[in-house]
Amino acid sequence: MDTKELLKKVRKIEIKTRRLSDHIFGGEYHSTFKGRGMTFSEVRQYQFGDDVRNIDWNVTARTNQPHVKVFEEERELTMMLMVDVSASEMFGTQQQFKNEVVTEIAATLAFSATQNNDKIGLILFSDQIELYIPPKKGRSHVLRIIRELIEFQPQSTKTNVSEAFKFLSNVSKKKAIVFVLSDFIADAYKQNLKISAGRHDITGIRVYDQRETEIPNLGMVQMEDAETGEMMLVNTGSRQVRNDYSKFYNDKITYFKDSFTKSGAGTIDCRVDESYVKKLLGYFKRRG
Repeated sequence: MDTKELLKKVRKIEIKTRRLSDHIFGGEYHSTFKGRGMTFSEVRQYQFGDDVRNIDWNVTARTNQPHVKVFEEERELTMMLMVDVSASEMFGTQQQFKNEVVTEIAATLAFSATQNNDKIGLILFSDQIELYIPPKKGRSHVLRIIRELIEFQPQSTKTNVSEAFKFLSNVSKKKAIVFVLSDFIADAYKQNLKISAGRHDITGIRVYDQRETEIPNLGMVQMEDAETGEMMLVNTGSRQVRNDYSKFYNDKITYFKDSFTKSGAGTIDCRVDESYVKKLLGYFKRRG
């Protein structure tokens, strides 16, 4: 992709996603994640309407007047976008590939964080860490993230979500808001997710295509495994073959939901032909 075409794509995504973040997600993002960190500011006399849970009983006993602790919100937060760039993301049977939807979601979240004056970082992963961009503020930084999401060429085609969580724990010591964007056709990441979720506020966004949820009956079909490149002749007319695939796929999705839920992390399911706007907005409102 030449520079002119790349800049055109970046600009197109910026216009679309920035409008969404400005008019829809900015306030929702702020109300959902504000106050995750609070710092003590001062003690003052109790006023009508103050939360009684904030009463400082030591000062109250000493002065014989009710006093409350005042906390200030830690305004500067850090958002970390963890994006799966394995070969399975290059799939789509509707209007867009999964990786294109992932790019738009990531850009929308990044611009929402920018409105909040937060830092945004990026981790691109396959079965290894492909790229790490440390958190920074500002529009130019977000545009760099979008450029990487559009044109980055990974070294590997495979997926290892566990390695991504391990890397997150190593590079991000302070609490961050973390969005993991993947199709989550993977397993064996529960333990490292649990460790990361103990420190960070994590949400898994599963982006998928309806056609990958089951194999249609098309007779003998030659198929290629996107992540291994292996070619195979598959008898899709066999009910057993179709059932085995459905079980394989559903097991991965069950693992995703169980792992995130039991770790205290959130989940969003987003099909490529559905509105990710409604999905994100609904999630923010439920959490807010």
